[in-house]
Amino acid sequence: MAAFDDFIIAIEEGIQQRDLQKLTFSNYRGSIPELENVYVKLVEIKRELMLSFVYRYKTKDITKNFALSDYLAEFLRLTEFKGFRSLNLNRGKEILFLQRNKKGDWHERKEQGLIQNQVSLQHDHHKERKLNDLSKKYLQSLNLTDSSGKVYKNAQDKWKQINHYIELLSTSLKELPTERKVQVVDMGSGKGYLTFALYDYLRYTLNRDVQVAGVEYRKDLVEFCNQVAQEASFDDLHFVEGSIVDYQAEEKMDVLIALHACDTATDDAIFKGIQDEAALIVVAPCCHKQVRRELEKSKMANDLDFMTQYGIFMERHAEMLTDSIRALILNYYGYDTKVMQFISDQHTPKNVMIVAQKKAVKPEVQDRILKKLESLKQYFGLEYHHLERLCGLEKVTQ
Repeated sequence: MAAFDDFIIAIEEGIQQRDLQKLTFSNYRGSIPELENVYVKLVEIKRELMLSFVYRYKTKDITKNFALSDYLAEFLRLTEFKGFRSLNLNRGKEILFLQRNKKGDWHERKEQGLIQNQVSLQHDHHKERKLNDLSKKYLQSLNLTDSSGKVYKNAQDKWKQINHYIELLSTSLKELPTERKVQVVDMGSGKGYLTFALYDYLRYTLNRDVQVAGVEYRKDLVEFCNQVAQEASFDDLHFVEGSIVDYQAEEKMDVLIALHACDTATDDAIFKGIQDEAALIVVAPCCHKQVRRELEKSKMANDLDFMTQYGIFMERHAEMLTDSIRALILNYYGYDTKVMQFISDQHTPKNVMIVAQKKAVKPEVQDRILKKLESLKQYFGLEYHHLERLCGLEKVTQ
């Protein structure tokens, strides 16, 4: 067992010195169907060094990550007599081979390897971030990064959310008008994380002439965000105190954003975007109470009532129905609408995001949508949808 023990010592040294390039298990003799190989590499997940095991089957790969204190038990399981009989440890400077014969004895040999300067600890393929400059002043002011530009550990999820947000909108933002200053309004901007990131991306990555306004009803947050914008020299970014309903834009809006606007506040925001014929409307709704109250009041008997008798299914059904009707109404006004998942920092890990780009209004499409709205309302027992009422479509469908 000396060769086997030496091989384990070499793995431990590879972990400690962080030069373990790859560990490969092959020549499987066990009973697990279609298992062919196992590949192991060092990874860093949430700043913790771990070993990632990729189990290669004929038709799929399965990945499991092991803490350094736990991986050895899995290693021993995989190298049982009816298991893998060939091991290959690549540490850059040398490659170790361990082979088991028919008697069960292990034999080791070594080869000189191609030295690599550094082992990548990326868990997944590195994804290029839309916001690459972490040294900017506003990131420090928002407590996302330290003075050296390193993202704080407790801000990792927020930083991931910000970049996911910009990634989702990047294609649509590139299609905005170029002949004039783009007017952007972020309704319910909160502490401004996403508002600042959006301004940064539009102004300094896309090099667009842009005016961004954040609307927030909490006075202390408005004052804080304006101070951060001033310190960052973001001259065309400002925040104003007020509600979505009361806000009146000084210029026609090109982009309207409303993330986590509660219940019908999302409808209020969409309506303002429709009124201005905004080129881009982006909302991430929450708290779909209005339609749920309608469903609970009517208790309409239909093919889905076997599901909606359960509270949690009723809640999800109300969410889907509310946002589907919002998408239909946006279609009515000539918007090409997409619905996607958006990483949230709220209580739920992901939210629905509706992204609508202004295209041409088609009367024949409008007629079909009005009929669809009316049939949906009748089928589910809805008296009205708030956005429908705001747009004056309630009377049209009656």
